[in-house]
Amino acid sequence: MLDANKKKRIIEKFKTHATDTGSPQVQIAILTAEIKDLTEHLKSHKKDFSSRRGLIKKVGERRRLMKYLKREDAKAYDDLLSNLKI
Repeated sequence: MLDANKKKRIIEKFKTHATDTGSPQVQIAILTAEIKDLTEHLKSHKKDFSSRRGLIKKVGERRRLMKYLKREDAKAYDDLLSNLKI
């Protein structure tokens, strides 16, 4: 899990307006950070299958959000991909 400060920094970086906390861009950025953390965790804990399941769920959720964003706003999708380097 992300700590509150890290999550707040991600929201500040990817928000689309002043009070934005739930736009697809913010959600994808948060999920990407969580996926990176879980991937690092699983490198040292290879048999942690419950964390592996959580990782798979987060990847699927991010994929659905990215598909939605690409369909609704292709320019924002391209910008987000370049910012997150995925």
